[in-house]
Amino acid sequence: MKNIIVITGASSGFGALAARALAIAGHTVYASMRETTGLNSAQVEAAQKFAAENKVDLRTIELDVASQESADQAIKTIIERDGRLDVVIHNAGHMVFGPGEAFTAEQLAQLYDINVLSTQRVNRAALPQLRKQRKGLVVWVGSTSTRGGTPPYLSPYFAAKAAMEALAVSYAAELNRWGVETSIIVPGAFTSGTNHFAHAGSPADKARQAEYDNGPYAHLGDDIMKGFAATAPADADVNEVARAIVRVVDLPFGKRPFRVHIDPAEDGAEIVNGVADRVRTEMYRNIGLSDLLTPVIY
Repeated sequence: MKNIIVITGASSGFGALAARALAIAGHTVYASMRETTGLNSAQVEAAQKFAAENKVDLRTIELDVASQESADQAIKTIIERDGRLDVVIHNAGHMVFGPGEAFTAEQLAQLYDINVLSTQRVNRAALPQLRKQRKGLVVWVGSTSTRGGTPPYLSPYFAAKAAMEALAVSYAAELNRWGVETSIIVPGAFTSGTNHFAHAGSPADKARQAEYDNGPYAHLGDDIMKGFAATAPADADVNEVARAIVRVVDLPFGKRPFRVHIDPAEDGAEIVNGVADRVRTEMYRNIGLSDLLTPVIY
């Protein structure tokens, strides 16, 4: 079935890869991003070129996840053009790297806004339509960092992704009775193939960072990146994340997995998430709410 899909943060990385893969799979895909006529104008042109060369329905749309007004307008435009919206993919996010103490509280708030509040804005814009249809899919692109081995120097990012994960799990139960399904995609630490690490933010308090750089934690940042590179298999392919999203979208309604891990380094998140999801299932059954575990098919 051809779906109408919107994916956030689709100017690069997992978002751009998934948008193209979904379009190739035959769906109408809105690759959303901010500043389509400015900062990301080159990405818009690249998407248009890809669509023309591959004869697929890949469109770009202005959507700044930091603005409720922008999210509302983007979703309104999609519904006016296509009459419906089938799939919302929360992909927008940003990473930072460095000693946690050297980041200001304002930096953490900004990171939380990009990684967490962005999903709330898009949900508030899109979910009324999905609930009205009594059918839809919300895909959340998470991270193994929330429950896998969590190395230092990524704590603000880990905290934000953990908050997004908590939202995703709770939303799933709140949407199932409306016929809206949830899948959480859980990528591992891909250090190549995207600009995730290359474009990571750094601490604003350079003096505090210098204390770490010149103290007992000197060279730790380099050691962490070397460790990531050493544990990632040589054949780790970032396109696997996009392919996993396509597989989930293409499955029949009611048959989609709640969680899918794409973690070549196998950092342990799949094991911990498996336990957490089992505990969640048992708790819902114990309190008589087991129907909230699966979407209603209307």
